[in-house]
Amino acid sequence: MNCIVEMGAAMKCTCILVFLVILGCAGFNGVIGAGECGKSSPDREAFKLAPCAMAAQDPNADVSSQCCMQVKKLGQNPSCLCAVMLSNVAKSSGIKPDVAITIPKRCNLADRPVGYKCGAYTLP
Repeated sequence: MNCIVEMGAAMKCTCILVFLVILGCAGFNGVIGAGECGKSSPDREAFKLAPCAMAAQDPNADVSSQCCMQVKKLGQNPSCLCAVMLSNVAKSSGIKPDVAITIPKRCNLADRPVGYKCGAYTLP
């Protein structure tokens, strides 16, 4: 009987230890590195580009001033802008990366990162 109780306690201790290791690793990875968009995820940043939805699907659609303002902010960090354009949220919203990549130029942003490689695309 003592053997069964000791095995149960050992198993409980092992489970707690495994849980703490997993929890520690998850927390450690979150602290180590910021992604392309700093502490925010590209998916979260993609929601800020909602005013660009039509312009990112149709190359002939007008680009709103709100869209250009958001693109200008994100464009200060080209890797973030790229990650946002290729994010899961952008894809599920019907964004066409080959069209979205043209928005900084269509906004006439003088300081856009011309020639920046964004996956298979290059900013014009």
